Amino acid sequence: MDAIDGQRDSIDPGAVLGALLERRSVPAPMLRAPAPEGEELERILATALSAPDHGALRPWRFVLIRGEARARWADTIEAAMRARDPEGPQPLIDKQRGRILKAPLVIALGAQVREGKIPELEQLLTVAAGTMNVLNALHAAGYGAIWVTGANAYDPSVAEALGLSAPDRLLGFLFVGTPDGSAMAPARRGAVAEHVREWQG
Repeated sequence: MDAIDGQRDSIDPGAVLGALLERRSVPAPMLRAPAPEGEELERILATALSAPDHGALRPWRFVLIRGEARARWADTIEAAMRARDPEGPQPLIDKQRGRILKAPLVIALGAQVREGKIPELEQLLTVAAGTMNVLNALHAAGYGAIWVTGANAYDPSVAEALGLSAPDRLLGFLFVGTPDGSAMAPARRGAVAEHVREWQG
């Protein structure tokens, strides 16, 4: 009990809340090296495993894309885009390739979905909650990141390329790196009261 109390005493609630309130998405073009790696990256990803997990199914499946693999992944995405729309505009393809090649680390967000008494939605929410933990951990560690979805995230061929076969799901990608220092417009956050109401029966 003393050890647990001591651990709690070492946590600065103000600093934790401050980091949560300051977190924001950093566009992929504004990310540069370095990205976390080694033990630091493992600790950041470990925060996902503390997310609520009904049934203890542990559905998180993160796929890391970095180094030279980014070029091969950019080719995979381009092929998927051309398969969906052979007449698709080249600038859009170039934008997707550039985003992949700019960020030093891309994390594909997979969910291993299991049939049974736990609804699929709850399993997906577990992965989403874990992903939010990772985003907060990245910010607290001084990195920048953005969670991207869109057509590539919902393309079965893209999921298959990552080893995510149905019923597994792909929930998007985190683009991760160090903010390049470019000025960003202040984040627009509404008043808390706009999103809260009290139920009294």
